[in-house]
Amino acid sequence: MIVTIDGPAGSGKSTVARLLAERLQVHYLDTGAMYRAIALAVIRSGTDERDEAAVAAVAETAEVDFDGSDVLLNGRPVGEEIRDANVTAVASIVAANPGVRKRLVELQKAIGRRGDLVTEGRDQGTIVFPKAEYKFFITASPEARARRRHRELLARGTRLPLQTVERQLRQRDERDENRACAPMKAADDAILVDTTDMSIAEVVEEMAAIILSSETSGSQPADRKS
Repeated sequence: MIVTIDGPAGSGKSTVARLLAERLQVHYLDTGAMYRAIALAVIRSGTDERDEAAVAAVAETAEVDFDGSDVLLNGRPVGEEIRDANVTAVASIVAANPGVRKRLVELQKAIGRRGDLVTEGRDQGTIVFPKAEYKFFITASPEARARRRHRELLARGTRLPLQTVERQLRQRDERDENRACAPMKAADDAILVDTTDMSIAEVVEEMAAIILSSETSGSQPADRKS
């Protein structure tokens, strides 16, 4: 069983995916961390993140995997280093690189063949796992997403004005939605969930109920908007 959760930055998909995986007792695939790991590799190599060919070459030789919840870059854990603001900025750029996406799609598909998982990102239900049994696309208003991301940054000791965080999210949305390679969009058969006025627990509970009900009845969930 594969469950995909796609959506924009700050929608809560990473937290929801992790908790849903725990609830279902399956593996959680943090694809955002994989792109951050490639961004870190680009930074460490001194490569210009806007040099498409050079960045693709870095990605092609990089090995990104997981040891439990630890992200491994070339066999070594990267810890919180991939959460640095500079890595975040570079990750947003390299994620639009076709060579990077090709490499990570290969790695993600390989991880998916290992067994059941919940995976999150921006193209999991459309590109990486188009035949996933369960697909969700979660979103929230830009203001709500900015507040969530602002709280996350403050908790990690990064202080940016809320207005700056919201502007960065809107810019990232524009890049993700309009990039030529695998633009962010909901799969045609994805269940849409607006998390603006929902708690994380409520989102997880709704998704789990849909999945467990379908697993019990043996039927697939009907398309719907939450």
